[in-house]
Amino acid sequence: MIPKTRTEKQLTSLSASLSPIKPEVFTWAEQHIFLKWGVLSRSKFYCLQCTHVWKPSCEKTCAKFTTCPACAGKLKMMPCNQVHFKETQYLAVIDSCAGFQVVRMIISQKLMKKNFIPTYFHKEVMQHWINPKGEVRTLALSTNVFSQTCDAWQFNPPLEIKPKDFSRNAKYFINPYKVYPQIKVLPILKRNGFKSSVYDIAPHLLFSSLLSDPIAETLLKARQLNLLQYYLGASRQHIRRNWQAVKTVIRNGYKISDVSIWEDYLELLRYFNKDPFCGKYVCPENLGEAHDHLVKKKRDLLRKKKLQDLRLEIEKAQKKYASDKKRFFGLLFKEKELTISVIENVKDFMMEGDNLGHCVFTNEYYDRKDSLILSAKIAEQSVGTIEISLSRMEILQCRGMKNKRSKHHEKIVNLLSQNLYLIKERMKKRMKTAPLQ
Repeated sequence: MIPKTRTEKQLTSLSASLSPIKPEVFTWAEQHIFLKWGVLSRSKFYCLQCTHVWKPSCEKTCAKFTTCPACAGKLKMMPCNQVHFKETQYLAVIDSCAGFQVVRMIISQKLMKKNFIPTYFHKEVMQHWINPKGEVRTLALSTNVFSQTCDAWQFNPPLEIKPKDFSRNAKYFINPYKVYPQIKVLPILKRNGFKSSVYDIAPHLLFSSLLSDPIAETLLKARQLNLLQYYLGASRQHIRRNWQAVKTVIRNGYKISDVSIWEDYLELLRYFNKDPFCGKYVCPENLGEAHDHLVKKKRDLLRKKKLQDLRLEIEKAQKKYASDKKRFFGLLFKEKELTISVIENVKDFMMEGDNLGHCVFTNEYYDRKDSLILSAKIAEQSVGTIEISLSRMEILQCRGMKNKRSKHHEKIVNLLSQNLYLIKERMKKRMKTAPLQ
């Protein structure tokens, strides 16, 4: 994109004036952001770090990790049905320039092959420039437009200015694996609570929020890090709605172990006309037990309704739910015995909540405009319920029995992540067929 406005021309010029990334940054990355890998091939272990080869003992052949006797590295084992191996990670370098906070994103790749010392590739692919008002503009390399991943960079052309809100695009919203420890930040960020860590939040998102959003600043200064991470995810409106309760949490020095469960718990407090700002209710000693108690209590009350009333309620809710989410009906993703499908009937929300003992029905998740709810099953038995944000196209939560993490959690998340683009395609089709107003 050719810079047109004065700001775009200024940022393009400032970007060109930045010093190249120092070699010691790349050296640090090679030591800190990559795993050490090994491969079992033809009954021998190959260390892809130091090239050592040795014969394993029988008990170690099935291990996910092993230790190289030569370099003493703890090796994660790779599948042996390939010749070349590659690991890709992102690193952020935090800098400041001419009154802007700058987050420089580097792609780092570790290239490995049996009997060879690994080689590395590093390239700066993106820069986020954040002004003191928290406004973000991004320069980035071009990418392969047909690729669904963010790693398909075209490394030869230089960085170029991107349109506004480019950094919010899900494909390019990259949260780096590590941040280089030597950082330079604007004084106003230190005043607003930033010290040295980004707490696993994308740095450009954290900085822009601290400069523009008093809620983010308050949460960071109060060291309510779980709330801050949740707030800067896809749940800003939820935290704003419950802000008085959050202030009660801060006053009591209460640490919330699971924020999404806590917010569901607040909804249950309102349902039973309990004061959602009272420390006695808002800060329970055992959040999980308090939540489950109210879920059971609400479920029992709902079941006491006359059957006809419940039928009418579900039928009415079904019409609205089908109107909102019908375009996603029929989506099904499968991998071996695991299947994930969109929940298509409100009565199935009730069955899902009953089977897994959580609040997907009692808290009316079927009525959430920005959410799509899916059920993961193995042998026709529910093992997990997933909530996806349609605006950000990301997984908000994946809950198993009684809101615990299912033993199939990783498989569920991986399968769904690989197929998010199919959900996005359904959204695009709806947009294309929508009538003109």
